[in-house]
Amino acid sequence: MARLDASTRAELAASGQLFNAGYEPRMARVHQRNAQRLRRIIEAIGWPGADLVGPDGAEASWLILQHAISEPDLLRRALPLLAAAARAGKADPAHAAMLEDRMRFFEGRPQRYGTQLDWDADGSLSPGEVEDPQLLAERRAAVGLPPLEEQIRDARARAAAEGDRPPGDYQAYVDARDRWAFEAGWRADL
Repeated sequence: MARLDASTRAELAASGQLFNAGYEPRMARVHQRNAQRLRRIIEAIGWPGADLVGPDGAEASWLILQHAISEPDLLRRALPLLAAAARAGKADPAHAAMLEDRMRFFEGRPQRYGTQLDWDADGSLSPGEVEDPQLLAERRAAVGLPPLEEQIRDARARAAAEGDRPPGDYQAYVDARDRWAFEAGWRADL
């Protein structure tokens, strides 16, 4: 599932289709299909941590969950399981932090760790609003995340290398993103 996700993303990025307006339909289908399979796995065995599926399987499980953005109920159900696995040493604590931020981002709430970057009004990738910014570096370090500046630098370099560019009409981009989040069930209102 993770290999299909990565190969589809790479193919769409190389062709320039991944960064067209909105959630690219082929990528969305891969994410939805993988999410359905992961949901069944979680129902059968709980969180597929390293103790059950090995380090590679645990990494793949997190990636699939992180990309299941059209399935808010799955992410909401899985976060406590992933967090418990992280506390027990069966999952990476950074994975739980990134998932929590992902959910907060789509819900329109401030992030705790600043891991989810998106285009800002100035045309740069940034984390947007972060809860208690004076404690951000400490929270990130506690879960094994690199300094925020390093993450931002790497993300901007990766976006440039892949041809990802800021939206031409920022407000239309934000409106479409927020409308999608509402329609997917992340937000109660626009």
